[in-house]
Amino acid sequence: MMKKKSISASKASLVFFLCQMISALDVPLDSKLLEELSQPPTITQQSPKDYIVDPRENIVIQCEAKGKPPPSFSWTRNGTHFDIDKDEQVTMKPNSGTLVINIMNGGKAEAYEGVYQCTARNERGAAISNNIVIRPSRSPLWTKEKLEPNQVREGDSLVLHCRPPVGLPPPIIFWMDNAFQRLPQSERVSQGLNGDLYFSNVQPEDTREDYICYARFNHTQTIQQKQPISVKVFSMDSLNDTIAANLSDTDIYGAKPVTERPPILLTPTGTTSNKVELRGNVLLLECIAAGLPTPVIRWIKEGGELPANRTFFENFKKTLKIIDVSEADSGNYKCIARNILGSTHHVISVTVKAAPYWITAPRNLVLSPGEDGTLICRANGNPKPSISWLANGVPIAIAPEDPSRKVDGDTIIFSAVQERSSAVYQCNASNEYGYLLANAFVNVLAEPPRILTPANKLYQVILDSPALIDCAYFGSPKPEIEWFKGVKGSILRGNEYVFHDNGTLEIPVAQKDSTGTYTCVARNELGKIQNEVQLEVKDPTMIIKQPEYKVIQRYGHVSFECIIKHDSTLIPTVIWLKDNDELPDDERFLVGKDNLTIMNVTDKDDGTYTCIVNTTLDSVSASAVLTVVAAPPTPAIIYARPNPPFDLELTGQLERSIELSWIPGDENNSPITSFVIEYEDGLHEPGVWHYQTEVPGSQTTVQLKLSPYVNYSFRVIAVNEIGRSQPSEPSEQYLTKSANPDENPSNVQGIGSEPDNLVITWESLKGFQSNGPGLQYKVSWRQKDVDDEWTSVVVANVSKYIVSGTPTFVPYEIKVQALNDLGYAPEPSEVIGHSGEDLPMVAPGNVQVHVINSTLAKVHWDPVPLKSVRGHLQGYKVYYWKVQSLSRRSKRHIEKKILTFRGNKTFGMLPGLEPYSSYKLNVRVVNGKGEGPASPDKVFKTPEGVPSSPSFLKITNPTLDSLTLEWGSPTHPNGVLISYILKFQPINNTHELGPLVEIRIPANESSLILKNLNYSTRYKFYFNAQTSVGSGSQITEEAVTIMDEVQPLYPRIRNVTTAAAETYANISWEYEGPDHANFYVEYGVAGSKEDWKKEIVNGSRSFFVLKGLTPGTAYKVRVGAEGLSGFRSSEDVFETGPAMASRQVDIATQGWFIGLMCAVALLILILLIVCFIRRNKGGKYPVKEKEDAHADPEIQPMKEDDGTFGEYSDAEDHKPLKKGSRTPSDRTVKKEDSDDSLVDYGEGVNGQFNEDGSFIGQYSGKKEKEPAEGNESSEAPSPVNAMNSFV
Repeated sequence: MMKKKSISASKASLVFFLCQMISALDVPLDSKLLEELSQPPTITQQSPKDYIVDPRENIVIQCEAKGKPPPSFSWTRNGTHFDIDKDEQVTMKPNSGTLVINIMNGGKAEAYEGVYQCTARNERGAAISNNIVIRPSRSPLWTKEKLEPNQVREGDSLVLHCRPPVGLPPPIIFWMDNAFQRLPQSERVSQGLNGDLYFSNVQPEDTREDYICYARFNHTQTIQQKQPISVKVFSMDSLNDTIAANLSDTDIYGAKPVTERPPILLTPTGTTSNKVELRGNVLLLECIAAGLPTPVIRWIKEGGELPANRTFFENFKKTLKIIDVSEADSGNYKCIARNILGSTHHVISVTVKAAPYWITAPRNLVLSPGEDGTLICRANGNPKPSISWLANGVPIAIAPEDPSRKVDGDTIIFSAVQERSSAVYQCNASNEYGYLLANAFVNVLAEPPRILTPANKLYQVILDSPALIDCAYFGSPKPEIEWFKGVKGSILRGNEYVFHDNGTLEIPVAQKDSTGTYTCVARNELGKIQNEVQLEVKDPTMIIKQPEYKVIQRYGHVSFECIIKHDSTLIPTVIWLKDNDELPDDERFLVGKDNLTIMNVTDKDDGTYTCIVNTTLDSVSASAVLTVVAAPPTPAIIYARPNPPFDLELTGQLERSIELSWIPGDENNSPITSFVIEYEDGLHEPGVWHYQTEVPGSQTTVQLKLSPYVNYSFRVIAVNEIGRSQPSEPSEQYLTKSANPDENPSNVQGIGSEPDNLVITWESLKGFQSNGPGLQYKVSWRQKDVDDEWTSVVVANVSKYIVSGTPTFVPYEIKVQALNDLGYAPEPSEVIGHSGEDLPMVAPGNVQVHVINSTLAKVHWDPVPLKSVRGHLQGYKVYYWKVQSLSRRSKRHIEKKILTFRGNKTFGMLPGLEPYSSYKLNVRVVNGKGEGPASPDKVFKTPEGVPSSPSFLKITNPTLDSLTLEWGSPTHPNGVLISYILKFQPINNTHELGPLVEIRIPANESSLILKNLNYSTRYKFYFNAQTSVGSGSQITEEAVTIMDEVQPLYPRIRNVTTAAAETYANISWEYEGPDHANFYVEYGVAGSKEDWKKEIVNGSRSFFVLKGLTPGTAYKVRVGAEGLSGFRSSEDVFETGPAMASRQVDIATQGWFIGLMCAVALLILILLIVCFIRRNKGGKYPVKEKEDAHADPEIQPMKEDDGTFGEYSDAEDHKPLKKGSRTPSDRTVKKEDSDDSLVDYGEGVNGQFNEDGSFIGQYSGKKEKEPAEGNESSEAPSPVNAMNSFV
């Protein structure tokens, strides 16, 4: 237990010091100030870590640093002190640490190879440079070799190897001929990343004897040349001529034509390869293929997309280039080489590692004696870098001890520093791919305030625009800044000013009375200083007569006006633009003081003309359009789409190609730009036309590539600028022979739909891709990483197969191969799938909550074992809910909140918590099937926060020298209230504020009588609540003490009350004062600094309804009277009801309800008429008999269920008495009433009639009257009252 307590205390102190870091001083970049302040050394310039030098030139190793006093420099070489005084070839520049090694005067660069490090030191610490590795560049000669001529047959592939010598840095490779001309490259011939020259297929024109590889070494500016390589291509025509010369005319002769070949990869070899690249570098992947016709390369990323905006294709798409790679770019990249005979592919598995990179680099600290601070050094990389600290270039473990310093991993914590604590600290983050080194000093200074802004500086702004007045300052401890206006002005406060942390005073809307002298005062415990600046507010520049839209005929003249008004102290300049560009350099354009005139207008003058007025403080502009009217145009030439081509002809029929020719139709005055060729597959998709290719408009024949087992028809469409022609008549049909399938189904996937199955899906081949009849698929699968044989099944032309009885979520190798009646397609590639998922089995463990502040917490948990996830890990869900408020101890409806964290994340932030409350949470793992079990509920509590403003502040009972204050506690205390803070000050007749008095009031008080006040004086009060964390927002009020004991003459508004609903509130008040006052209601969001919104009350009513309010929001409200300057009520605070989840239907507007009510009303009317008739006939009701049977109705037994007396109680009796009944006010029945009066037996309105007109309510038990809301009844009138009113 003791160990856990010490750990939590350490974490708490770390959080405290991290917060203190914010208070560290920033030193302004003022040259004069920097020259005066003592400062540890800072490295400002150094040579790169890997420094390759030219061995023919002097070696310059840079090391520049600044500090006060100026630092001295020293060097190490290969980890030991480098004494430059003992080497006459080495010198150090004056006032610098830069080394110059004299190579041009007899030195050898190889003798100075090594690792160098510079140290800059003064009395406040030592900074060190990176380890600088010096290596001279090398450009060795090509080794002698005997190159045999390359003899190759037309159509075959060829690779010419370069194999340049190994240099430092590696050379740049390019191929040229004897005339120093670069060899042309294309999709067929291109240079690889290794410098070799690849031919996908050779052609007769490739024959030459001067293929030369060059290597350029940039550092030494030298080029090395390889011996020329000879290539001779034997064409089929030359072979045929040779054969023909040796045969008679009757012999059949001829060599085989060039054989078309499917693609094969020249580089890389095999089906898979691996590549490792570092984060931030450029990833280059290459695929070069051989084949005839020349293959086309396509790149994809398996299981993802190529990154947008960072992906580029080079070398005719043979090279995939991804810049600025990150760990997210790891994965399998597939290159696919394809021509009309087939395809091949290669998968490159890319792993992105990372040298260390900064997350938070340490920053310089300037502290005052006794202050606290932190240095934080956080870096990331792959693998994770290790962090080590040095102090003044020495490992911190063996550095001199400093009691104010404590190292906690990647953080150094400083407590109560002294001037001797000044030092330079180095953070080193390293892994196997590199390191980062950062210097950060801790400079402990004690300096009085200084103001860096020049004295009496003049600021000028435009009226109604923001004014920013600077007060750049420095001091240690950090000074406090105050602003005053005028020589003896009071301190500036209030919403009309904004005070920035850098000392700048902002006036958001400058007015004329803002002009004047402003004084900035900076003070700390070491002193005080002030500075005065001037502000002038200028009138804005305006265009009072703007240019207007003009229409002018050609060769006329036109004028645009631009008359301006500006501040007399500002000098304006007027610029005219045409179409947002300068006016043409043409003497026809005449610019006057207030206008622009254009003479002899032409068509090119058409456009938008803008007048721009600039001063040193503002700029305005206005534009107008000029339209030039031309003469009526001559009749235009009619352009139309071309007529369709005709006379289509098929020639040169081969198995995989055919030639199509046609005759163009009339182009109709617009040249034909291209022809579109479409085809129809009469065998698989009759009547559907597909795009085949497009050729230039000058071409009327085309060689078309064909697929096996397709019944082709072709048609041609001509295209010009007007549009496309109608299609031509179809050509004759051509049926190609059947063949094995060239490709396999794409998008093969294996995803289980149930925990015990594997659903294998694929995209079926299109009809013409089948290459023959009887298309089927061979589906094969086996469990991955298990020595099992493939299980295969041949299915019909479908796109899905389900494997049952599989284990839950295990990987499978899957492949799907196409076949038809002629045979199988090439061997398919394997994909990895998974059998079905099931719900996770295990809950996350070791759930920990770290409360950061009163509204934010961080939750940690241990990841669950991947085997227990039983599916694809999608992330974790955190359920959390508020249990109770610690200040009110009242529970409420539990509303659970859910946060989802994607991937294998083991922590997350919980925002929006309520201060001083108790919460619970649990964590669940999520896969594709759903959520796993919840972890045990974790309880945590949020600390106290600052309270909201008091719910109201009322000031009553004014006397000559006292006022009574009453208030309500905050709606949201956010902790334990410890006191209230009351501040007040008098206001004189010119609205100037007097001295401010502050009173602290115990938290259990709700009223206070302020005595010893000045008579007939207005006071302004500021009132807020306080917890141990701090003070909450305040509310303000004003009140006046009376002149004498006589009733004051001024009116008053008091007892402001509110009744709030969801979106509106009823406001009522009491008014004492002259008649015919015109009231208004002001309201706003409680605690907001926004202006009050004002609503006028019609007439002199003492109530008003505020509408359009936001549900669940606290508002402040006050009432005032028009014409009574400064007079209004005290503030009241109310809160609207929460928003309803859905709007309920008003039953009173429903048709069925209206019909039902009409029927009930009709029945009651009939009942009343019957009763009326029987009464007029003098009929008596059988009351006497019932009285005999029930002598004392007061002692009748009560029903257990509803508390009514006896069996004569009617269900309707539960309703309360109405004020509208005819019972006398003393609740008694007069004796002179009729003996058979219904009131005698019916308890007023509670008497009811049965269907036959008999009375059934004489002996019903009397019900307790329920309070009625308002002055109106919510029930229907009783039948007795209705009958009496009818009579």
